[in-house]
Amino acid sequence: MFISDFRSNERTFQLLTQVAGRAGREGLQGNVIIQTYNPEGFPIECAKEQDYLKFYNQEIMLRSVLKYPPFCDIIKVEVSDLDEEITKNTINLIYERLLKYNQNDMCIYAPMPSPISKIKNRYRYRVIIKCKIGNTIIKEINEVINGIKTNNNTRISVDINPNNMT
Repeated sequence: MFISDFRSNERTFQLLTQVAGRAGREGLQGNVIIQTYNPEGFPIECAKEQDYLKFYNQEIMLRSVLKYPPFCDIIKVEVSDLDEEITKNTINLIYERLLKYNQNDMCIYAPMPSPISKIKNRYRYRVIIKCKIGNTIIKEINEVINGIKTNNNTRISVDINPNNMT
């Protein structure tokens, strides 16, 4: 529940509900024990009460207010390289160029290290964009990415509505 992914509440609720559903079988009553540092957490409370509708209504309201899917799309642009300075410089360049395309209906967040900032000796930085996906936005992102000169170690990836925000 404490990772930087808008789906963390949903995943927590789904997992607890699934596990609880397996506790009682064939007419036998079962018990579920949840060990947590956050017993008052909303997904835990709803899972405990088995209140799907309450969870859905709260979650959909939050997503609407915070402009998360299904009310908008999320684009993750990530750069990785063996050299941290090259990684930072490349993601900053992408960010600056994206800002030139910025429209009122786009929200482009400043570059930052990915939540897992280094994997297999590769530094990882990202830019997150919230908007409604359309052909124009895809074209603009492609133009920005294709206009970046990189070395053989630099990788740039674009993920639209990623399954994982790490």
